[in-house]
Amino acid sequence: MALQVDKTVDGVWDDDGSRVLDIHTNAGVINCRLHKAESGSGSGIVWVFGSGGGLGGPAGGMYIRLAKTLVDEGWTSLRLDYRSPGHLTSCVLDTLAGMHVLEEMGIRRIVLVGHSFGGAIAISAGAASLSTAGVVAMSSQTAGTGAVNKLSPNRLLLIHGTADEVLPASCAQDIYRRALEPKKLLLYPGCRHGLDQCRDELDSDLLTWIRNVAVSRA
Repeated sequence: MALQVDKTVDGVWDDDGSRVLDIHTNAGVINCRLHKAESGSGSGIVWVFGSGGGLGGPAGGMYIRLAKTLVDEGWTSLRLDYRSPGHLTSCVLDTLAGMHVLEEMGIRRIVLVGHSFGGAIAISAGAASLSTAGVVAMSSQTAGTGAVNKLSPNRLLLIHGTADEVLPASCAQDIYRRALEPKKLLLYPGCRHGLDQCRDELDSDLLTWIRNVAVSRA
């Protein structure tokens, strides 16, 4: 069954400065948080987490940190929590619905960022949308990444810790081999699956990469 967005409902302001946003679909409600830029640049980000769902992201809630930084630079962020965490097809459809909501706001260049299971979601959704400007897959699984070669000419960034205790760094290396240019692989020595050990370097590298996507697609 196709997923159809019926409406979006704004809620209260969250403590992190985002707006609670519910995406109502024909198959249930997708819970999100929206960081909307006051002066839009036409660029946006959809952030998705692992198989358990959630909104904060790895490395101590990096999605919140980076969304708050980028909103002042004209990036609108949507942090998205899946309807059915762990279900690949359903979560891809949820992510595409989130992209649709940003498109309805006039955003035409969208970066997808996913961690672990969410890395595969970001790759699959990114390959299926014409609005994709780039994809970031952190500590990603390989299952569900078969469409990675369809992301080109959009940019791909793969991030993995060499001490990942859940998914080995060879997962990122395998995805990288199958991807087409432009692509980049960053391996962080001693960093584990949740990327806490490389938090500062990760934040800096990811912000730089996202900013370069905006320049390349201007």
